[in-house]
Amino acid sequence: MKYKDYYETLGVSKDSDEKQIKQAYRKLAKKYHPDLNQGDEKAAEKLKEINEAYEVLSDKDKRSKYDRFGSNYDFSGGADFDPSAYGYDGQTHTYSSSEGNFSDFFNMIFGRDDDGGSGGGFNIGDLFSGGGRKARQAPRPSYEIEFSLSLEEAYKGGDKTLRLSLNGENKEVNVRWPKGITNGKKIKIKGDKYGINGDILAKVRIVTTDILEGNDIIKTVDVYPWEAYFGTQVIVKTLSGSVRVNIPAKIQSGKKIKVANKGFTDMKNNTGNLYIKVNIVNPTQLSDEQLELYEKLNKLGG
Repeated sequence: MKYKDYYETLGVSKDSDEKQIKQAYRKLAKKYHPDLNQGDEKAAEKLKEINEAYEVLSDKDKRSKYDRFGSNYDFSGGADFDPSAYGYDGQTHTYSSSEGNFSDFFNMIFGRDDDGGSGGGFNIGDLFSGGGRKARQAPRPSYEIEFSLSLEEAYKGGDKTLRLSLNGENKEVNVRWPKGITNGKKIKIKGDKYGINGDILAKVRIVTTDILEGNDIIKTVDVYPWEAYFGTQVIVKTLSGSVRVNIPAKIQSGKKIKVANKGFTDMKNNTGNLYIKVNIVNPTQLSDEQLELYEKLNKLGG
């Protein structure tokens, strides 16, 4: 029985490492792939020899045994080659031992299992499609969009219709968000429901005139100079209703007053605080009496 030199089949030296053997195999498997050599029996036979050589040299135990005794091995379930990895027809081609994939020389050295196949189950598809016996399926496309919510909408939860233009087509989709959704969160919308090939990832952008820091809300409140000096009360609208806030006397512009647990409540039910930031403003119009008082105050201050 003729000896088979698997190293020569793959075009590598006997001291080649696993990486070099795999690279050589990939190159040859692509060269002799059936889609590039349709009807070529010699190419098909060559590919079988390449598969057999790689089956042995890619396995440390088999390679060690081969180096001691010779070449040849029996293969159990066949080897799946995934041509889609190279842009071919997307079908899985199976080369099974029943088709004579491995030689008698191979079977003589490594033997056969009772079921007519070898142990091991080498899968050629692992090299090209990342493992498994099935041809790779092209991933579904996805579209990422951004949509705006007010602070109140994000706090309460709800839904709305979005009008989109996808691949030149105008589509209307419905997006629903949970109560307490936060800025930057993405909501997955199944495209099948709207005749869209792919899914939509809708990113939340919260739009507010207030400042949102985590779950804390900073709201600016304007007060007149005399209100800031003598103190006052203001009615402030919050996400959970209106509250009355005391502005202490002689407060300075920019100071903050904390209102506990009146901030934003997120999806985990964590609630922040509300901070009232005082902004002292001068009136744009004064009555005659007010103007007279301001003039007196100005003289006294001078």
